[in-house]
Amino acid sequence: MKTLGIIGGIGPESTIDYYRSVILTYRREKGDDSNPSIVINSVDMPKMVAMFEANDLAGVAGYVVGEVQRLAGAGADFGLLAANTPHIVFDEIQRRSPIPLISIVQATCDAAKARGLKRLGLFGTRFTMGGRFYPEVFSSEGIVLLVPEQQEQDYIHDKYMNELVKGIFLPETREGLLAIVDRLAEREKIDGVILGGTELPLILRDAEHRGIPFLDTTQIHVRAAVARLLA
Repeated sequence: MKTLGIIGGIGPESTIDYYRSVILTYRREKGDDSNPSIVINSVDMPKMVAMFEANDLAGVAGYVVGEVQRLAGAGADFGLLAANTPHIVFDEIQRRSPIPLISIVQATCDAAKARGLKRLGLFGTRFTMGGRFYPEVFSSEGIVLLVPEQQEQDYIHDKYMNELVKGIFLPETREGLLAIVDRLAEREKIDGVILGGTELPLILRDAEHRGIPFLDTTQIHVRAAVARLLA
């Protein structure tokens, strides 16, 4: 049996969702009650966020590579980062990793392509919405990514870091996020929204909003991991 390694704690709420979802998806695919072999390394999210705030991307890469090495030492055959933002330096992490890693960005791009989506909104931390790592992957498939206006990005980032990561899910925040979806759909004629933060599906649990599908990056990532486990 292969062993999946997960870099978790970024943040804790979504790591719990990953663990539960991997087991449920694995059982559904296997058609029985067996469990996959999983190793989770829960890391220090505030330490990583401080590096992003300081634009210390080399520091982020080095930190994550060290934690991936610990996964490999614990017996993981392959791994994933249970978050979107660290994928800013995914290529460097993968280059230095002792085990193969599954990219949440590539998996999400593959899912969008399979659904024929061409104009997607991107929600996440300000590092994700303002980064190039999502557009660089999606543009190769002819998929255009649109981000909210700056004040909307500030709202999403604030709610993400100060509520969602801390396990606080308020109805008014959900309504605020959906209002941004509505405005983005009106302005940019998007045909879907990438929930590019693994806490976002915990507050936006519906598959769509007013005909606009949500791409749940956690579940997409989980399905890719389970497919690798069963390959």
